[in-house]
Amino acid sequence: MKNIVLTGGGTAGHVTPHLALLPHLITAGYQIHYIGTEKGMERGLMESQPGVIYHAVKTGKLRRYFSWQNLTDPFRVIAGAFEAYRILGQIKPDIVFSKGGFVAVPVVAAAALRGIPVLAHESDLSPGLANRISARFAGRVATAFPECAQKLGEKGIHTGLPIREALFEGERQRGLQLAGFKGDKPVVLVMGGSQGARAINEALRRALPGLLPRMDILHLCGQGHLDPAFPDTRGYFQAEFLGEELPHALAASDVILSRAGATAIFEFQALRKPMLLVPYPKGASRGDQIENANSLAARGLAHVLYQEEMTPQTLAQALIDLMGDARRLEGALEAAPPADGRAAVMKLIGEMAAGRAL
Repeated sequence: MKNIVLTGGGTAGHVTPHLALLPHLITAGYQIHYIGTEKGMERGLMESQPGVIYHAVKTGKLRRYFSWQNLTDPFRVIAGAFEAYRILGQIKPDIVFSKGGFVAVPVVAAAALRGIPVLAHESDLSPGLANRISARFAGRVATAFPECAQKLGEKGIHTGLPIREALFEGERQRGLQLAGFKGDKPVVLVMGGSQGARAINEALRRALPGLLPRMDILHLCGQGHLDPAFPDTRGYFQAEFLGEELPHALAASDVILSRAGATAIFEFQALRKPMLLVPYPKGASRGDQIENANSLAARGLAHVLYQEEMTPQTLAQALIDLMGDARRLEGALEAAPPADGRAAVMKLIGEMAAGRAL
């Protein structure tokens, strides 16, 4: 049996592409191992997956700002590399596939020391620090954005992002029933996310009087952000998040208002949903969401509203403009290169694993 080690963690964006690949890896005959942190969110997501053997290693965060933990975390990274080196020696995988995050750094370094092929994947337009380090040890770096592949030179290859099959299986009518909508008006799905959602939530709710005569709004506002002032507002449905019902909400939506995290926007692109993106501002992030949003806008695949320019009035007008441009955006999304990278990434995994076997 072929062995593969998956690694990555810290955010859902470093894990959900692995979930998208699992059925294909199982079908291809791989024994799947996952190396993650001892207490990170990736453990909860991956340890319970059938057919996945989870291994925990120590890790530390590599910060670009002052913190007293900068004095101790490098030693945790080194300890994690020794642990990963031992685990890889026991597993003897044919390939390591890394989705980034700081837990991936010791794993890919240990794989390189053992001569195991490493395929890394970068979701954002510009690689983060962990993936920039990992790229030095990787044979190839698959990317979601074509611009990122160009920046990486010979190692870079544009594949798109592995996307979960379940997202394509939603039913519009079930999504409408969930929200209590009749389907006689366009539906906006709002996904601010659990982090950084407050600004979008507040502006949207203040804009509701001008929006609801024109459209229905299905608002996923993030954990702890429900507003009791809107219990039974006709045409407005709010929930903290959706699990199994999310594909149905996506199927019911005509356009989407969202942050510009890479995983989310490529899922929307694969589903050909016109988007209004409000990227997380640079002062509160490394600016990756701004780059992601600008890339889609430059290719005619989305509209962008910067948070610094967002008011209830500008948000309402931006959503009205998005509705007016929806048909053109749908055509552009259909004509764009495939956003779903499952097939391309699986092809690379097979080629690299076979190359080592030779």
